[in-house]
Parts: sequence; structure tokens; C-alpha cells
Amino acid sequence: MLNIVILAVGKIKEKYFAEAAAEYFKRLRPYAKIIVEEAAAESFRKESDREKAKREEGLRLAKALEKYLESEIIILDERGKQFSSPAFSGFLNNEKRRIVFVIGGALGLSPEILAKPYRKISLSEMTLPHEMARVFLLEQIYRAATIAAGKTYHY
Repeated sequence: MLNIVILAVGKIKEKYFAEAAAEYFKRLRPYAKIIVEEAAAESFRKESDREKAKREEGLRLAKALEKYLESEIIILDERGKQFSSPAFSGFLNNEKRRIVFVIGGALGLSPEILAKPYRKISLSEMTLPHEMARVFLLEQIYRAATIAAGKTYHY
């Protein structure tokens, strides 16, 4: 069974994203133990506040990651490695440690988090809204689990 933590900045606010996430959590129960941990998003009103907000969120993520240093920490970043769904399935199902996926907030991830020597993967070369990225990640985890289990969801 997969052991996964999703560490994300902010909560899912849009009802349709929350419903989609709930559906994938339900589908994943037989395949994975998934915990979601949310770091508070920093508000920003002016353009000049954006970098400060991103740094503050980065500090929160770094603090939350301290308890997962023995895990496989994976940053979601559009410049990271891309996988096909079968390759992602192989990657996830070959990992013996807990996997921690880190999703930035509306402003993305701080340079300090991106500079850490964590593995970086990309869900797309396009930038995704952070709420959608969480749903997309859950769907790909579900797809990976069903591929590993020989189910026909992927095909």
C-alpha cells in the first residue's frame, strides 16, 4: 500500500475541486494511505508583498517538512521531471519509503524550497492552479495505483 503525504500551501476553496479531491480519496482507499497537511497561505495585497508572502509560505513548508526528512520528498514544479502514467506508477510503487508531495500556493514555491535537493517532478509544463494541481496529483496517484494493480482504469 502506498504511503503518501500531500503537503500543500492553502486549502481547497472551490467546491468543485474539493468534490473532485474527495472522490479520488474515496477511490484511493484500497491502494494508499494518504494524509493531507496544509500550510497556511500568506495573503498579499500589493505586488510588492508577493515575494515576502512566498518566503513566508516557504518557511512554513520547511518547518512542516522537518518531520518528513526520512521520506522521499518530491516538489511539484513545472520544470521538474515528467513521467508517463505507467512510468509514474512504476516510480511510486517501487518507492519503499513514505512519499511526500509538496505543492506551492497561488504564488508558487519559494526559491529557498526550490533550492533544496529534493526530487522535482512536473505534472505539466504548463502552470496549474494549486487547487487543480492537487486534484490532478490525486488522479495520477489513483491511475498509478490501478496500473500497478492491473486494473483497466488507465486503458
